[in-house]
Amino acid sequence: MDLATIIGILLSFGLVVSGIMVGSSLFIFIDVPSMLIVFGGTIGATLVNYPLNQVLGVIAIFKKTVFSQAENPAEIIGRFMDYANRARREGILSLEPLLKEIDDDYLRKGLQLTVDGLEPATIEEILDTEVSFLEQRHETGAEIVSAMGAYAPALGMIGTVIGLVQMLQSMADPSSIGPAMAVALITTFYGALLANLLFLPMAGKLRNRSRHEVLIRELVKEGILSISKGENPRIIEEKLNSFLPPKLRQSAH
Repeated sequence: MDLATIIGILLSFGLVVSGIMVGSSLFIFIDVPSMLIVFGGTIGATLVNYPLNQVLGVIAIFKKTVFSQAENPAEIIGRFMDYANRARREGILSLEPLLKEIDDDYLRKGLQLTVDGLEPATIEEILDTEVSFLEQRHETGAEIVSAMGAYAPALGMIGTVIGLVQMLQSMADPSSIGPAMAVALITTFYGALLANLLFLPMAGKLRNRSRHEVLIRELVKEGILSISKGENPRIIEEKLNSFLPPKLRQSAH
């Protein structure tokens, strides 16, 4: 579970709600028509721009952002040292019984190709293709969430215009102007809140996660290629440690 995402969402929304409650009641910021315009309009615009299956995949994107934990590169290096030492002592085929214990599809596929005896250049080409499509999927997800962050404020402004038009229709009653103006502005508030506290930060987190995952994939690829070439475990360790910041390299030894 990504505590930073959960803490960030709770903190940002919590402080906004606290700020509202200090000066007034929270209930005056609850308006069902405004919610329908902003939430419904944002979803509708997103469906116009993207295929249905990709929009539905946003749910999985949010789930992955909040609940998945980034892999620790130092732990992966430690696993590769075990693989490298075993392959050096007992041969590449000794890694085959370990494949069923590996949860990471990318790592398992790479080691399987190595065990099968494919040339390092062929393994690299296959793994590079995997990473390329991984980046495309991640970018599509981040792009959808970013688009929602752009649509939400725009729909908020549309809701405000609707509210102002309705307010101007009742100018004969001055006492209704203040409440009508407040309701008109609530849609702008909803749009700005969703965009700046949820959608845009989530898109940024997804891109950050994507960069980290690609880095992990590159580290795994380097380890697999080194094992397939029969390199010395010590050399493999030095190569893989180069992916880590200097202060973290000691933990991999």
